[in-house]
Amino acid sequence: MTIEQALRRHPLPRLESRMLLMHAWPGLSHATIVGYPERELAEDIAMVFDALAARRLAGEPMAYLLGVREFYGRDFAVSPAVLIPRPETEHLIEQALSRLDAAQPARVVDLGTGSGIIAVTLALQAPQWRVSAVDLSAEALEVASGNAAALGAQVDFRHGSWFDPLAPDDRFELIVSNPPYIERGDRHLGEGDLRFEPRGALTDEVDGLACLREIAAGAPARLLPAGWLMVEHGYDQGAAVRGLFCAAGLLQVETIRDLAGQDRITIGQKRAD
Repeated sequence: MTIEQALRRHPLPRLESRMLLMHAWPGLSHATIVGYPERELAEDIAMVFDALAARRLAGEPMAYLLGVREFYGRDFAVSPAVLIPRPETEHLIEQALSRLDAAQPARVVDLGTGSGIIAVTLALQAPQWRVSAVDLSAEALEVASGNAAALGAQVDFRHGSWFDPLAPDDRFELIVSNPPYIERGDRHLGEGDLRFEPRGALTDEVDGLACLREIAAGAPARLLPAGWLMVEHGYDQGAAVRGLFCAAGLLQVETIRDLAGQDRITIGQKRAD
């Protein structure tokens, strides 16, 4: 079977077919695919490609098939144990870097780190910061620690729920989180990529605000004076999250919209005592 014949075997978008074929055949390039479509595939490579294509046709996300997704200009390893990185989360990075001086020491914790995209990116963008990351999933922490090692980031990973694994006296200039915020009955959980992502990282199995409530309520005791809390949330949760932040006594509470104009990030600052 030739490259061209393999690509025509499955009704996938041309780019996806090429990406899957290059994944099945390490060393194969776009240039070779375009320039030498008559090149023969080894039988084992053809079998791997066919299996990948079948999984993609069944709806499995490309990120899981390829094992990688780009975030903030870097490639992060992903698996079905973690959420697929999404561009909207880059707004958390931008807010963190705009509110704290990247050249000055700061203590930062990422709650519910998943693949580690937030913690690792902050550690790399601001090497003076001391970054910790927490997750309840041991499998997710394995992915996150692998990403930190591969990208050369110094991150202190801790296993547990939200603030629980932190030392009693741990205090931070910045707490960031992209927690589960989808309501239990949301139809989107049964659509698209979300069908394949870890449910526990998507929904709190109640109203979508349970984790956000816990984080907002616990943050003031963990923030240093003038420290910031920043969370990602759903497009229709801005007002509710601002209410949680205000109820916790945070100041400068503001919701940031994403590039689609949807509420996406809410931030708040502890009083400077």
